[in-house]
Amino acid sequence: MQKHAIVIGGGLAGCEAAWQISKANIPVMLYEMKPIRYTPAHHRETLAELVCSNSLKASRLGSAGGLLKTEMEMQGSLLIRCAKACAVAAGGALAVDRDQFSAMVTQEIMQNPLITVIRKEITEIPAQNAVIATGPLTSEILSQKIESLCGSRLSFFDAAAPVVSGDSLNMQKIFLQSRYDRGDADYLNCPMNQEQYEAFWNALVNAEKAPLHEHDKKAFKVYEGCMPVEVLASRGMDTLRFGCLKPVGLHDPATGKRPYAAVQLRRENQAGTMWNLVGFQTNLKFGEQKRVFGMIPGLENAEFLRYGVMHRNFFLNSPELLNPDYSLRNAETLFFAGQMTGVEGYMESASSGIIAGKSLARKLQGKSAYLLPESTMMGALAAYVSHGGAAEFQPMGANMGLLPELPERIRGKQERYEKIAQQAVRNLTEFLQNLE
Repeated sequence: MQKHAIVIGGGLAGCEAAWQISKANIPVMLYEMKPIRYTPAHHRETLAELVCSNSLKASRLGSAGGLLKTEMEMQGSLLIRCAKACAVAAGGALAVDRDQFSAMVTQEIMQNPLITVIRKEITEIPAQNAVIATGPLTSEILSQKIESLCGSRLSFFDAAAPVVSGDSLNMQKIFLQSRYDRGDADYLNCPMNQEQYEAFWNALVNAEKAPLHEHDKKAFKVYEGCMPVEVLASRGMDTLRFGCLKPVGLHDPATGKRPYAAVQLRRENQAGTMWNLVGFQTNLKFGEQKRVFGMIPGLENAEFLRYGVMHRNFFLNSPELLNPDYSLRNAETLFFAGQMTGVEGYMESASSGIIAGKSLARKLQGKSAYLLPESTMMGALAAYVSHGGAAEFQPMGANMGLLPELPERIRGKQERYEKIAQQAVRNLTEFLQNLE
């Protein structure tokens, strides 16, 4: 076996995979097609570009996102280290300045003497010793090659939320608070009364959407975890009030009461000059976004630095194709990583890159596969990807339902999740200590 590795794709999963392989003292060639070619969602030359939200989800251990990041950090994650260095205020979540984060990851990768970054579009699948982490927007040529290798593929539509300028917001109508006052007051809240909410809802569900290509209309299927806000709203008048506009845990200082509904804005950068509309992934036409979202109190004159977009993603039918170390069953020195495997979320994608990278490195060293316990969040996600669930295979993010129950019964959810997370950390610690 050749003693170097190939990683295709310079996103979150690809960067983690290359980093982990290099830490095993194995040279890596990391291929990234930007800036020669961009996907519909990517706009920067840097590696590890965040294209949707800038939030990496909750930080506390007793949450699925917090446990996942803890496990990644325990295994030497490059991205967690960079994310903490580029963090912006976001209450109990870890959110980053996306430009600083991407720049720092790029610098770390470029300065690593064992990683060679090659800016080139790959159109053929390597015969062996490679991690394919080209993401859900893989180029059409390579997608066809993957489809030929793996058989059928699945697809869904993913969306991104708009970003507005901080100095264009009407702060007389907006208040600063984190839900339930957890952590610092890091979110801007745009409160609505019932009349304002109902007018906004009516405008939203009747707004004009961006057209889909004819071949996309037949395959149109949104992912439940990143649903366009207008699709969610169409399910009922109050759906948003139980979703991204829920007022629970907020207190409007102007009225002294909880608002009827509230839109939250989260920082895009540390300076607070850019703000993301939380949960407002959308496929509305740009003019409609400005008109409808301008009905939100405080956003009447908002300057949109980035409009929301929707694009078609694809993922593999992984339960029929992949092992729990993300290797291909009929070609076990070829690995897949990232969203194309069916994990959903930034850190979930990166975590699969860690496993794929470590597994490939171990195979090159003649060691056993890197199979994490299913009682860990990373191991549970890998098990889901390789075995699937009871229903049709769909992308899955980290959640506590993936982990086994404790032997003792604990009624309080928060306490139960804390105990499950602590057990996962203990199991991962033991696994790492016993690793060859």
